[in-house]
Amino acid sequence: MREAKGPRTIVELQAQFPDEQACWEFLRKLRWPKGFVCPRCEGRESVSILTRRLEQRRTCRYQVSVTAGTVFHRTRKPLRLWFLAIFFVGRHKTGISALQLQKDLGLGSYKTAWMWLHKVRSALQERPAFRLTGLVEADETYVGARHERGAPGRKLVAKSLVAAVVENRGERAGALRMAVVPDASQTELGPFVRGAIDQRKTTVRTDGWLG
Repeated sequence: MREAKGPRTIVELQAQFPDEQACWEFLRKLRWPKGFVCPRCEGRESVSILTRRLEQRRTCRYQVSVTAGTVFHRTRKPLRLWFLAIFFVGRHKTGISALQLQKDLGLGSYKTAWMWLHKVRSALQERPAFRLTGLVEADETYVGARHERGAPGRKLVAKSLVAAVVENRGERAGALRMAVVPDASQTELGPFVRGAIDQRKTTVRTDGWLG
């Protein structure tokens, strides 16, 4: 699923998910990319119960929640509203407040907005098993204190050295990984880059720094 381009604007989001059925089908494909498989009898034929967000096996009638294990589980709110919340939280690089989320979504209470915000943030946290693929660019930079007078480039003091790798998706960037490293040597940068990418599916592009 991650190869598909996600919506970049609210207009694209609404076009991709115009109703609850579209949201349901998207989640169903994420949960069962190769088709539904009943955890009880391992059968494949099923009936979708959209009103309860369940998938029911035709013969044994075992029911499985499509939203189980997700931030949407047991919610009574429309999935479209949740998808909007994820879009807003993901798009605001500098962060979004619960109050702003409440206003944007028209939620009835600040408490609900606060709970949604923390659920979505938790779901969007980095997954260690997730690896970058395709054309990936790697670099490092110093972040923090001001330049000390007389200290040349890579000998800056009171700063943190941050290494980063990002997927190059042409006109836009893909997934990003960053980490604070002790120095810019191959000993430090090499393991960070290798740990962030799927080496079988990745081409790494760097600058002329030997590390």
